[in-house]
Amino acid sequence: MTPRAQGFSPPGGRAQRAWGSGRLSTKPGQGRTRLDTFYQEGCAKLRLPEMFDGTMEAVLINSSGGLTGGDRMEWRFSAGPQTALTLTTQACERIYKASAGVAEIDTRLTVGAGARLDWLPQETILFDRAALRRSLEVELADDATFLAVEAVLLGRKAMGETVLSGSFRDRWRIRRAGRLLHADHLALEGEIAALASRSAVLGGGVAFASLVFCAGDCAHHLAPLRRLLAGTQGGVSHVTVGGMEKLVIRLIAKDGFSLRKTLVPVISHLRLGASLPKVWNL
Repeated sequence: MTPRAQGFSPPGGRAQRAWGSGRLSTKPGQGRTRLDTFYQEGCAKLRLPEMFDGTMEAVLINSSGGLTGGDRMEWRFSAGPQTALTLTTQACERIYKASAGVAEIDTRLTVGAGARLDWLPQETILFDRAALRRSLEVELADDATFLAVEAVLLGRKAMGETVLSGSFRDRWRIRRAGRLLHADHLALEGEIAALASRSAVLGGGVAFASLVFCAGDCAHHLAPLRRLLAGTQGGVSHVTVGGMEKLVIRLIAKDGFSLRKTLVPVISHLRLGASLPKVWNL
């Protein structure tokens, strides 16, 4: 392995930084989703649990145990035509205090004709004075189905942690057949605790999530989703962009446990009753 992959300190005495890159693509074969390409380097690891329903699940692992300023992770995944791929993470990604620089996570997904890809990472935990820049770029075929979930915790309330300040930037771009379907840019900078207390931001909540579902039959999910979200700090919108449909869901909660209580049934509904990956319960 290269010195970069091993995590050795570079010349000049600069602090070592975590770096990882993972790639995977699928192809159809004998009525199942099969592995086409597989690559991992540095602290990025991929594991493929055995599946019995013809789909494929990949578990993303950051073997460095978390990220801080200057660390970088990049992921590339492609669901080939007529395949079904679920992507999740082994655990919550932890973003620690940054003494210098910004941690970066760059993810690019491609979903082929008639394929489905579910992007279901577990929560990202931001610690006080963390700095993270994250991007999600998605390319969908005309008839592809895509579900994306990103949940964030501002510290762990059960551990008495408080995020007073830091930097978090999250950029989403989803295109169908080359046309922009969804664009989102979230930025929390500086005094995060003060920002989160504002009613127009998180209203004092410390856990929040965004979900986007792209499919040709989005509208019929509205009523059941609104029933699931009744009594929560959340809502769902059905949006049509240039003849293309999507559902956008926003959730806010007082802590991570409350957020999961809402997230799990919503995700399961959009997966047509399928349970979440087992690692979510470990």
